[in-house]
Amino acid sequence: MLITEVIDHILIVSLNRPAKRNAVNDETILALEKTFSNIPIGVKCAIIRGEGNHFCAGLDLSDLKERNAVQGVYHSRMWHRALDKIQFGTVPVIALLHGACIGGGLEVASACHIRVAENSTFYALPEGQRGIFVGGGASVRVPKLIGMARMTDMMLTGRVYKAAEGVQIGLSQYVVEDGKGLEKAMELAKRISGNAGMTNYALMHVLPRIVDSNQETGLMMESLMAAIAQDAPEAKQRLNDFLEGRAKKVSDSF
Repeated sequence: MLITEVIDHILIVSLNRPAKRNAVNDETILALEKTFSNIPIGVKCAIIRGEGNHFCAGLDLSDLKERNAVQGVYHSRMWHRALDKIQFGTVPVIALLHGACIGGGLEVASACHIRVAENSTFYALPEGQRGIFVGGGASVRVPKLIGMARMTDMMLTGRVYKAAEGVQIGLSQYVVEDGKGLEKAMELAKRISGNAGMTNYALMHVLPRIVDSNQETGLMMESLMAAIAQDAPEAKQRLNDFLEGRAKKVSDSF
């Protein structure tokens, strides 16, 4: 279901069901949960990608079993539990997208922290056309990327967004030529790996909770996190390096 390898402290996780367009079944979701619950020591960032011509074409409907309401809730909560391991795990995660990124595939991608899309990428939430509702976290994560109105439109009408449109509305942060996605994802992963650990932790675990809170609570969490981060020995060393001219300055090249 998954292929994993570590290159330069970066864990690459590949969905490996190309004949099914990497459609996700229960075994794949449980494998993702296990993988992101057991990140190898020394890994500082991860990339999720898909083998073949597509990232992920969603839920494997041939694997869909008839469930009563209680069983349906438990199945949905299994997805939530697994994808939380990606979003709130121990390392930042980049989704490398190409071809289909629809339904459950978009739910997996939206649990990642950064999305890089190749030009072939297209996005859809066809559940609305199939008489069902999203159950893997899309109703929480996708509106935070593109807004509730756009997600409603996607589900009501079956609207499909292409890669260039996706980056404009927030489904991805980067668009690259076909075949160039892994190169870009690795470049970003190496940059992320060079950050202070506490900064990455704050962005993964604290920032989402600040966004979900009221202003007073959010500002208090920001103050506490800022104080903790700047008190870390690594942060003090980096600030000294900057003040003494040993650190790179911000420029418009990226």
